[in-house]
Amino acid sequence: MARHLITSALPYINGIKHLGNMVGSMLPADVYSRYLRQRGHDVLYICATDEHGTPAELAAKEQGLPVAEFCAQAHDAQKAVYDGFALAFDYFGRSSSPENREITQHFARKLNENGFIEERAIRQVYSPTDGRFLPDRYVEGTCPHCGYDKARGDQCENCTRVLDPTDLINPRSAISGSTDLEVRETKHLFLLQSKLQHEVEQWVARHEADWPQLASSIARKWLNEGLHDRAITRDLDWGVPVPADTWPELAAEGKVFYVWFDAPIEYIGATKEWADQDPENRDWKSWWYEADDTVRYTEFMAKDNVPFHTVMFPATELGVREPWKKVDYVKAFNWLTYYGGKFSTSQKRGVFTDQALDILPADYWRYFLIANAPESDDSSFTWEHFTATVNKDLADTLGNFVNRVLSFSRKRFGEEVPAGGEPGEAERKLGEEIARLLSEYEEHMEALQFRKAAAALRALWSAGNSYLEEKAPWLEIKTDKEGAALTLRTAMNLIHLYAVVSEPFIPATAKTMREAFSLPDDTAAWVTQDEAKALASVPSGTPFTVPPVLFAKLTDEDLATYKDRFGGEPA
Repeated sequence: MARHLITSALPYINGIKHLGNMVGSMLPADVYSRYLRQRGHDVLYICATDEHGTPAELAAKEQGLPVAEFCAQAHDAQKAVYDGFALAFDYFGRSSSPENREITQHFARKLNENGFIEERAIRQVYSPTDGRFLPDRYVEGTCPHCGYDKARGDQCENCTRVLDPTDLINPRSAISGSTDLEVRETKHLFLLQSKLQHEVEQWVARHEADWPQLASSIARKWLNEGLHDRAITRDLDWGVPVPADTWPELAAEGKVFYVWFDAPIEYIGATKEWADQDPENRDWKSWWYEADDTVRYTEFMAKDNVPFHTVMFPATELGVREPWKKVDYVKAFNWLTYYGGKFSTSQKRGVFTDQALDILPADYWRYFLIANAPESDDSSFTWEHFTATVNKDLADTLGNFVNRVLSFSRKRFGEEVPAGGEPGEAERKLGEEIARLLSEYEEHMEALQFRKAAAALRALWSAGNSYLEEKAPWLEIKTDKEGAALTLRTAMNLIHLYAVVSEPFIPATAKTMREAFSLPDDTAAWVTQDEAKALASVPSGTPFTVPPVLFAKLTDEDLATYKDRFGGEPA
């Protein structure tokens, strides 16, 4: 089987992420990884916290912690939430790791050797009080456009206008609050992307027809506008240091690489972190170096990250002049909004992932988010839509089917799967329909069309309800006990099939459904077309139990509580 390398956009270290972040990268990557593993592929799913940059230093300062300690704690807090969502990373690393430092510095040296890095003098804000140059985000002041008095030197969060630190009215240091600021000359390293434009265009041209239109159009827009040389260093205390053996002067000044340069390299760094835990059995280079013919690499990200991964990081990899693996398929997502407005980490607007798990188990959220993934357009989260989806799809269509089949069978036939007669025309038609829907589900999963895959999965669940309504075993048992036993046995086989194929979407619930049957050698990883038609994987005589309610229906009172806590519209 193929080897699949999967990465999702690195969540930034500053704060717990919201539901939009989850559905735009990590969750669909997890669903796809789980599916591929079930189909027998060799899968490596890598992610990490993105820990460098100004916001990390500022957040640490607000909490009164050294930045290294803040990042370590924040990494563990984020990982706990992702564990709660059952994200099955093979490794969840940290961009501050020694491995990422080593590989980032290697990339920089190679780019320099190949003539793609240049040292340039620029003018930058300096704070005599702090004794340092201030990166854009370390300068705060009043926005000249809207009057917001906490605008940053790179952008006003209130009106979203892009700014330069010198644009701010009454600028001050975000570190000390000092208004004694000067503009001085300093040196930084620039990546000469303009010299790599043609190579990046050729690379994108070979791939863009296979990518989703969202990813290819964003990449093409950036290329059409022209690639500009960009600074790849900053004056920060926290980051990958500029190597002294190549740039001694800048290293002595404490320059570090800019977060946008080192963060994508962390995909490679995190893979090395993973391998370094078990070096005798894990080979990180086999996934990343000279791996074009052996590895299929898929990236998941929201649209704001697309330029970095379709243009800027490929430019870096091309400039290194070494055979590093580049992405094959970019699965890009639009925004998930909250009642039509933006989720905001900094303004605490919308539902955040830790809050979601406090309200309901992960499978409720996993299913809803993937079934409504913002693939072709932005999609809006509302509590009304969430409640309706949970009640209709999870509680009624799946949960109620499982409960009434197992409860009725236990009541009328005991705690073993009943035998009944031989399958008839209704069972033959059901098997054909299940096989067709399963094929459709597989087709959409292979194409990374998650909303369509969710619809096919829902149709599989609905087929069981239709069969049950047609056969009506609660009536059938009055005149044909063997027929009713056959109906229930067939329905129990559907439950087992649902457990197997629903696992990528709702892994905890799938495990519960599967464990309802005491099958001594239940090793099924997937369901073949023939098995789907036969519906005979759970033979008569198999002991079973009735699990607790799989999904609780949400009430009007629940809806009112959620809206009262989070608001029914964006602030």
